[in-house]
This record gives sequence, structure tokens and C-alpha cells, in this order.
Amino acid sequence: MRPAQAIVAFLLFAPGLAAAQSNPSAQDILNALKPRQEAIGAVRGLRPASAPAPAADSRPQPAASVDPAHVVTAAMQADAANQPSIDLTVQFAFGSADLTPAAARALDELGKALTDPDLAGSRIRIEGHTDTVGTRPYNQTLSERRADTVVEYLNERFHVPAERLQAVGVGEDGLLVPTPDQTLEPRNRRVHVVNLDG
Repeated sequence: MRPAQAIVAFLLFAPGLAAAQSNPSAQDILNALKPRQEAIGAVRGLRPASAPAPAADSRPQPAASVDPAHVVTAAMQADAANQPSIDLTVQFAFGSADLTPAAARALDELGKALTDPDLAGSRIRIEGHTDTVGTRPYNQTLSERRADTVVEYLNERFHVPAERLQAVGVGEDGLLVPTPDQTLEPRNRRVHVVNLDG
């Protein structure tokens, strides 16, 4: 068997291992979040040159009030498109903001990256995203709680100063994978990290 065939065969028969390695390492995160001039060419494949535009959402928008400190506006999204960023799969307990052991491992890598001297002074936005299961207001609130949990974890475990971190909830807006309402899509349940000083 040729080496390439052996690798393909290994990945086909060891899907759990491949899934466990889906999140980037601290070094990958560091490279992705470095200011553009430092990171050019360093992380090809981690972040597309231009993220796909979110699908237009024809569902009625809620009239419920939302904490403005937790909301990403269209202007903020447009600005973030030009900033270094990375998506992380952070697994929470279903319908809650409780971190799972897998989430803690992913956030440990993020914490290591954010405490590296290359990023130590950068302001970082932590965006919580959900899929479309549940109501829009529920998902908005859940995404805010999850973003807050990530910020608290980074502050408590890695001593990343709270003034460097901005937690925002995106809810089911800005879907990575456009889906209809009430669709389970794990890739949409993610944490998007943006270097605001990049």
C-alpha cells in the first residue's frame, strides 16, 4: 500500500481521531489572529480569504429588546471581515452555556494564544453563534451567555484582562452554513474570535 493510500485508509477507519483534531492548536490560533502584516501566508487554509456572505434571512425579526453590548451590528461584521479571525468549535451542554471537557480543551488553546507576547496587547472580540434550532430570541440570549462564559473562562484560567475581551452574541445570524429554520447544524454552533487590533 502506498503512503497516500495508507493515510486515506487510516482517516476512513479512524473518524473519531480526525474529529478530535478539528480545532486548531494554540500556534494555529496565534498565527490566524496576528495582525495581517505578520500573518500573511502563515495560516493558509485556516481562514478563507473572504468568508461566504450570510444567507438572507426571510424569517420575521423579533421585536424583543437585546442588550446592545452583546450585539454585533452590520457595521461591526463588515469591519471584522478585514480583521484577523478564526472559528473554533466550542462544545457546550445542549441548550446551556455550560462548557464540556472538549470545550475547555479548545479554550485552553485559545488562552495560550491570547497570552502569547504577539497578542498580549490585542483587543479580542468573542462572538457566540448558534444554529437555527429554537426561537430567534432564545438563540440570541443563548449566544450571549455562551460568549460571556468564554470570556469568563479566559479571564479566570489565563488571566486575560477583561478589558481586552468583548463578548457578543450573534445568535443565528451570520450562519456559517446557511440552513432553514429548526435545522441542527453543528458547524453553525461556534465561537468566532476576532482581533480588533489586527
